[in-house]
Amino acid sequence: MDKVIVVAVVFYAFYQIIKNFTDFLLRRKIIKAGHFENAGILDQKIASISPENQEANKYPSLKWGLVAFFAGIGFIIINQMSPSISYNSFMENSTLPFGIELVSISLGFLIYFLIVNFSKKK
Repeated sequence: MDKVIVVAVVFYAFYQIIKNFTDFLLRRKIIKAGHFENAGILDQKIASISPENQEANKYPSLKWGLVAFFAGIGFIIINQMSPSISYNSFMENSTLPFGIELVSISLGFLIYFLIVNFSKKK
């Protein structure tokens, strides 16, 4: 398993080096052509930041706080259900715990979505 991780890291590093070098060459060609305003196109961070994205992620701490809160609630529900059912059959042979956890996390995202939408309307 360690060899697989090492190979993956080496290939990813090689990919990043080649990507950075080719982006540099492309950016240099764009600047030599006199299109200074288009030189930032290759920067993914600059291209992905728009007023729409900034407004949608207005409350990042609220979002992750709600997700963590509802994930904890999901774990509490799973823990409270497991003593009534035999532990081995509940945790190993069932997908119910995963379903409970996913539903509770998605409920946290939905509540965040509703809070942000209602705050936009005001």
